[in-house]
This record gives sequence, structure tokens and C-alpha cells, in this order.
Amino acid sequence: MVLRLDKLGKSDKEVTMNVRSRFGFTACAVAAIFGLAGIAMWAQSPKGTETPRRSGHVWGPAERQLIYVALPGTLEGSPDRNGSGIVVLDARDNYNFVKRIQTWNVPASRNPEQVSGVTASPVTQMIYVATRGRLGAWDLTTEKMVWENAYDGECCERPQISPDGKFMYVGSDLKDFWYVVNPRTGELITKVVSPLSPGAHNLNLSPDGKTAFMSPNGKVMGVADTTQHKLVKTITFTDNIRPFVLNRDASLIYSNTNNLLGFEIADVNTGKILHHVEVKGFGWPDKWNVTPRPRIPHGCPSHGIALTRDEKEVWIVDGINNYIHIFDNTVMPPRQIDSIKTTAGPYWITVGIDGKLAYVSSGDVIDMKTRKIIAQLKDEYGRTMHSEKLLDMVFTEGKLTRVVNQFGNGFASEAPATLSSTARPN
Repeated sequence: MVLRLDKLGKSDKEVTMNVRSRFGFTACAVAAIFGLAGIAMWAQSPKGTETPRRSGHVWGPAERQLIYVALPGTLEGSPDRNGSGIVVLDARDNYNFVKRIQTWNVPASRNPEQVSGVTASPVTQMIYVATRGRLGAWDLTTEKMVWENAYDGECCERPQISPDGKFMYVGSDLKDFWYVVNPRTGELITKVVSPLSPGAHNLNLSPDGKTAFMSPNGKVMGVADTTQHKLVKTITFTDNIRPFVLNRDASLIYSNTNNLLGFEIADVNTGKILHHVEVKGFGWPDKWNVTPRPRIPHGCPSHGIALTRDEKEVWIVDGINNYIHIFDNTVMPPRQIDSIKTTAGPYWITVGIDGKLAYVSSGDVIDMKTRKIIAQLKDEYGRTMHSEKLLDMVFTEGKLTRVVNQFGNGFASEAPATLSSTARPN
């Protein structure tokens, strides 16, 4: 029914106008109340990054912390268990699924290439994925591939980009050299050859990016001066070198080795092995030294090591018993103090951006203070992801501002991955 004011008497019109006036006032009052309530809620939200922002029709925090999991990134299980690409999870929202970024489009009839390493840079605003066959770069803003390169067909192992974004080292596929690459274009700058280090595998840079530690699946680690891209020394371990980390000034190397549930500590200056540390108990020597040996991915008892950010503890994985073993690093040699049972085989440890969490390739997220498993990393179908190649990254207004190292190195400051004034994104 339509109400016609021109058919009403004067008194009726006054009543109607009065109703409209009162209704309009009430509506405004309600809107004002809700608006004030919204402001109050915003005021009560945590200061800084969690304040909701609105851009167009999108609401959300100005800062996001995301986990980028490169797949397939493990030797455990089927190569296509979780599919391929990069799965992105929200670290501040119970690791809920955000999206899957396609990397290389692989036909269903073929197995996807195994991811051998991943790194990213706030300077270039790119993420780099290496496989045993090629190296590719994706723009983090558009999520489009910027470049890819197979070089001479002998690429690639774990890459790592310099803090200033000017160069990247990446291992050849089990040869005796490491590529030095322009991160913006993918062009080859040079190669660093380490003749005593065939089987190029892992690569770690010092915090200032001036020294490259190039380890093969062999006993001799090459050390290069990145200001000249020249080999300057070698360090020999007692057995084949596996994952390794550096302390805050890159004066010490903590490394897993073949046939050892434990680690060795080497002095970079002298090239000497300072300590050989073994896990006590857990029956590992008897379980390992049998014929045939148990099948463990990577073929060694321990393939994963990390330092806590304050360097007070060393964490190593136990692929025989599915544990994390923790050592007190305030004494030398480090002393075994605790162990954590994992939900699946652990073969890598990535330390989160604030140093509080450990992301283990078993899919477990571990609180490094309480030493409890607090979450698991799962894809969009609820399947646990077992990847040794992931990054914890912080974005501000859509730009990458902080990113962790693949390797659980020690750091001199509480915010080692914070963008410096000389390394701003373009």
C-alpha cells in the first residue's frame, strides 16, 4: 500500500512528518551507535599491525604473516601427495589455507619435479624455487613467473640470495661447482668451483652475505669470498656433510654428517673440527649399524639441524626414531637435555621469523619454549604437508618486508630478517 500525503488532512500530514522525523533520527542514532562501537573495537585491537584496514572492498590487517610451502619438497611418501606449486598458509590464523600458487604446469602423466630449495628477497620482491633441473623466480605481488633458467643443464640445488639482493648462489646438481646468478634476471654471473667438493648440495651465506659455505654430499666443504666469487678455503669433516647451520658471526659451523645421529662443530678460522656430538640412548647405533640398513630418506640418521635464535640450544632431527633432540649449547661440547616425538619422519627444521616456532618437515609446528607441538601444516584438502622447503614471510601493505632463511642459523639481533635501510623493496 502507498501512502499519499496529498490525500491527507493537515493533522494527518503533521503526524506522518513527525513519524518520518522520528524514524530518521532513530536511524541516525543507531548508525552512530554502531559506528562508535566499531571505533571502540578497533581501539581495543592490538596496536600496530592488527588494526583492520580497508582497501576498496577488502578488509584485513595491514601486515600479514604467511607460510609459503614449496611442493613437492620431500623424499618421504608419494611425490604428488600434496600436488605441486606453493601452498600459502596464514600463520596468524591457525595456519588456515590461503591459496595455491602454480609454479610449473606438469602434465598429469608425469611426476612433478622435486623442489630442492626455496628463498625469497624483500629487495627484489621475488620468491625463487629450485628443482633438480631448473631455477625459477616469481613476482610476489603478481605471483607471475619473472624468469626461469636451466643454465647448462646441471642445475640446481638449494639457492640463497644475498641480503642486498645483488647475487644468488645456487648449487649445481651434484657437480663440483655453484652458480652465481643475477636474482633479477636469472642471468649467470659466474661459477665458483670447489674441486674437492663433488656432489654440490647445500649452500648457506654468512649474515652479511660476504661468505658462501658450499657443502657437497661429501666430506669437504668449500668456503668462498662472495666479494670476488672465489674459493678461499676448505673444511674437512669426518664424514659426508649433510644439513648445516652457522652461528651469528659465521665463525662456527654445526653440521649433521652421514652415519651419525648427532652433529659436528667446526671452527671456520682454523678449519678444525672442535666437537663430535652424539645422541645418547634411543638405541640408534644398533638400529643403524645393521645389514640391510633401515630405509630413511636422505640415507642418514639425522638430516636437519637448527640453532635457537639466541644460540642457547641446538635442535637436531632423528630420522630413525622420529624425534627432535635438543642440546644445551651454552656448554661445550653441547649437552643433550630433551627430546620431542614428532608425528612423522622429520628431515628438516626451519625456524620461524620471530624465533619462537620450529617448522619441521614432519608437518609439525613446535613451540620452541614449551617444546610442544601446537599445529600442523595442511593443504586445502586437509592433508598434512611434509616439505623441507618452506619460508615464513611477513608482508606489509602487500610488500614482503621480512623472510626467514631456509637454514636455522643463529642471529645477533632479535629481528634478524627485518628490512634494513639499505635494502628496501622497489
